[in-house]
Amino acid sequence: MTTELSEQQCRTRYEARLHDELRAISQAGDQTGADRRPVMLDQQSVGRLSRMDALQGQAMALAMQGRRDNRARAITTALERLASGAFGWCDECGEFIGVKRLDLAPTVLCCVGCAR
Repeated sequence: MTTELSEQQCRTRYEARLHDELRAISQAGDQTGADRRPVMLDQQSVGRLSRMDALQGQAMALAMQGRRDNRARAITTALERLASGAFGWCDECGEFIGVKRLDLAPTVLCCVGCAR
């Protein structure tokens, strides 16, 4: 197997995968929107422990959405790099990142050597 991929090979290998993941992230965010809404603090209808549980659930949902947003930004950057021809090349040293590393994490911006 070659150590470098052509621009077309990169598109063929990674573009659909990145778009699929971005779509899945968007759908997951849409499905959990209700979990991120403000928690009602009416003590007459819900007990203190139930409210605490609801607040904790909301905090976890907000944190998960933050992680999804970060991942979506990384995917968008990778797609932009694919479009510009910079995908697969290390931002630090300019060398090809490597097929195995890109297969594991197509959003990485640097090679293993520079990541250390």
